[in-house]
Amino acid sequence: MEKHLALSDAAFESQFEHCQLPPSIFSHEAHLRLAWIHIRKYGITKAIENVQAQLQNFVAHVGAESKYNMTLTVAAVKAVHHFMRKSDADNFADFVAALPRLKYNFKELMNCHYGIDIFSSEAAKTAFLEPDLLPFE
Repeated sequence: MEKHLALSDAAFESQFEHCQLPPSIFSHEAHLRLAWIHIRKYGITKAIENVQAQLQNFVAHVGAESKYNMTLTVAAVKAVHHFMRKSDADNFADFVAALPRLKYNFKELMNCHYGIDIFSSEAAKTAFLEPDLLPFE
């Protein structure tokens, strides 16, 4: 079990927002959980804004600004939203367990939407690039 799952959604959200979450437990799955929490609480538009702002703040706090990727951040929130609309899970653990592709094949999933490598693109780091293969909606 991933360590972030030991925290309630409220504690996880608060600790991340206030840069109190240990960076060692902010895994790919934790990124997905952050999106899931924000989409449920605030809707997709506000979730995209919140996750971007909080992630930029978090990476600055831990000295990892070079790791921030705007396209990847927005695309991940949109992907989570897409799968949330198909899921009846009422908690994140059940949601991600039912949709292992989000956790284990995320790069492959993104490659269905993008013809370029958004993981290493300098342009993708600083601006959101719309999918050129398959839209998220």
